[in-house]
Amino acid sequence: MSDDDNNQQQQQQNQPIEKSKAELDNDIQNNLQNNDEEFSEFRQMICSIIPPLQPEFHKGQAGRIGLIGGSREYTGAPYFSAISAMKTGADLSYIFCSSDSASVIKSYSPELIVYPVLDQPNFLDDFNAILPKLHVLVIGPGLGRNDQILSNIGTVIAQVKERNMPIVLDADALYFISKCPEIVRSYTSAILTPNVAEFDRLYSAVFRSDSKLSNKNVGDDDARSAVELLAKTLGHITILRKGPVDIISNGLITYACREQGSNRRCGGQGDLLSGALGTFTHWSHKAFESNQISGSSSIYQNYSPTLLACLAASMLTRRCARLAFQKQARSTTTTDLIKEIKNAFTTLYPVD
Repeated sequence: MSDDDNNQQQQQQNQPIEKSKAELDNDIQNNLQNNDEEFSEFRQMICSIIPPLQPEFHKGQAGRIGLIGGSREYTGAPYFSAISAMKTGADLSYIFCSSDSASVIKSYSPELIVYPVLDQPNFLDDFNAILPKLHVLVIGPGLGRNDQILSNIGTVIAQVKERNMPIVLDADALYFISKCPEIVRSYTSAILTPNVAEFDRLYSAVFRSDSKLSNKNVGDDDARSAVELLAKTLGHITILRKGPVDIISNGLITYACREQGSNRRCGGQGDLLSGALGTFTHWSHKAFESNQISGSSSIYQNYSPTLLACLAASMLTRRCARLAFQKQARSTTTTDLIKEIKNAFTTLYPVD
C-alpha cells in the first residue's frame, strides 16, 4: 500500500462518524430501556411519591428546598444543586451563601433566592427566620472549610433535628461530619452522600481504620458491606456512596443502583444529585406520612423515605449523565446534565 493510500485510510479513520437526528434518537431510546425491568417495581414506588400537578396547588407546595453553601472559590456548586432541585420539581430554592459569592450565584439564574449571610455575624438569626419555611435542607455544595462558617454548621444541624426536618449532607459538610460524627448519629432523617474518598474519611473517623474502598481491587460485596456497616454504626442514618455503582444503605437494607451512567467525571455531578435528592426527599417523606406509596407491600415495609429518595435521585442523575454523554461525549459538563433532567425524569418516572 502506498503512502498516499495509508494517509487516506488514516484520515478516514480519524473523521467523526456523523449520525442523523433520527439515528441518535433511536440510540438514546434503545439505551433508555436498559435496566427497566430490574427497576420496574422501584420506579412504580417512586412514581407514587411524585406529587401531581394540579391547578389548586400553591407555590411552594411541591417543595421549598434550602441550601447552605457557596463561597468565594465555589460558586458553581450551590447553583448546580439549587437549580437541579427546581428542575426536578421543587417550587423554590433558597441559598445561604457567603457575602462575596452571592452576586455571582444570583447572576447564574433569577429563579434562585439568595441570602449573602453565611459568613456574617448574624447568620443564625437570618437563617432561623427562613428555616420554618423549608421542607428539606441541603448542606455542603461549595461550602468550603472556613473555620468561622463550619463553626455554625453544628448549630444548624441541631436546629434542623429539633424540627425533625430531613437533611442532605454533601461535600464539605461531610468533612465537618468526619470531625464530629456523633452529631448525626441516630438521626434517621439524615442522608450522607459521600464519594469514595469522602466515604473513606468518614469510615476512618468512625472506626479508626481505612475502609480501603479507594482500592480499585475492592469488589462490590466489600463496598456494600462497608457502607451498610457505617450506616448501622451511625444509628441507621442513610448513606448514598457515589461510585461506579451507587450503594445506598441505612444499615438494615442495602441497595446498589446500577442504572447506567457515564464514564465522564466532570465536576458538579454530585451537586446535581444533592439538589435532586433534596426534592425527592421532601416528596418521599410527605408520601410516607400520607401512606400514598404503591408497589409490593413487602418492599414498601422494608423501605424508608430516605432510601427511596436516594434511589430516585441516583437513577435520575445517572441517566442524565448517560443522555448528556451520548450527545456531548468528552465535552460533557454538568450544565449538559442539567439540561437532560427533563428527559431523564419523564422517561424514568412518567407521571405527567
